[in-house]
Amino acid sequence: MAGRVTQADVARMAGVSQATVSLVLNAAHDRVGEATRRRVMDAITRTGYTANPLAQRLARGRNQIVGVFTYEPVFPSTGADFYFPFLRGIEAEAERRACDLLLFTSAPVVDGRRSLTAQGRAQLAVTDGCVLLGRGEDKAELARLSEDGFPFVFVGRRELPGGADLAFVGADYARATADVVGVLLSHGHERIGYVGAAGDREAHRDRLAGYRAALREAGLRPLTLDPAGLTPDEIVDLVLDNRLTGLLLAESHRAEELRAAAARRGLDVPRDLSLAVLGQPELPLRSELSWTGFRIPREEMGAQALALLADLIDGRAVDRHRILPCAPQPGQTVAAAR
Repeated sequence: MAGRVTQADVARMAGVSQATVSLVLNAAHDRVGEATRRRVMDAITRTGYTANPLAQRLARGRNQIVGVFTYEPVFPSTGADFYFPFLRGIEAEAERRACDLLLFTSAPVVDGRRSLTAQGRAQLAVTDGCVLLGRGEDKAELARLSEDGFPFVFVGRRELPGGADLAFVGADYARATADVVGVLLSHGHERIGYVGAAGDREAHRDRLAGYRAALREAGLRPLTLDPAGLTPDEIVDLVLDNRLTGLLLAESHRAEELRAAAARRGLDVPRDLSLAVLGQPELPLRSELSWTGFRIPREEMGAQALALLADLIDGRAVDRHRILPCAPQPGQTVAAAR
């Protein structure tokens, strides 16, 4: 076929309307019969027709580009990095939905974190919507972005001041932490402590709430230790002073430090002291042990965040808050209480 092949040429060869060809190209399978779709695809193959992706996107009123904004540098250097599964889930869902990803890296850096200033928010406009992740968010910035009506989804549960409704996909840290307490209780532990930073971060509050609820339901007294300003040896001293036999670590990157400090006091993990970690650390633990605790569904969270964003972009009425269960990790660091 001489010259540039058009949709009209494909339609004539397939014996269908040009509108039907357009439906097939836009993957509207529910509106085109399978036999018709095959005829169109066969005609496309025979003619060598190539759709203009920019024209298709403009016709739908979409760029088919989704942004990914991270508050800290999170691009993984290895597959073991904490953020790698989030990005892999986002990428897989974007591929499934035939949209492109744009990673924003030029936003102004203030105090070691990227900022969504007015200029940064303007840059987001080249996309249909954006997935946000990281720990350094400014709640006031998020509130302004929400007021602008720009579609975005946060990876991780977030609450905004004033009760503004922010779309997010988070992990059920409260339930997962309560389940870990249940594991220790099943091993006969009745003096179980919690080591975690005080603060208003949602992930910290959820873990602490799960711990306290599980202890009180069992008729036991919660005992929390804030590691700020404490050395691992001082934490172990407090464990001994309070006769704790089990310890939950919200900051899992300190697990090996605490195990080493316990060993310096003559305590073996798990024979003398059971330890459990509440999620994966940002850097993998260098240990011969498999740590008891739970695993955060990071890849699924990334995929679900992009799926929710797609629903918001399309104007679908969906639940803007998705909480995913964490997978239990039995491990080797919890044993029967002595």
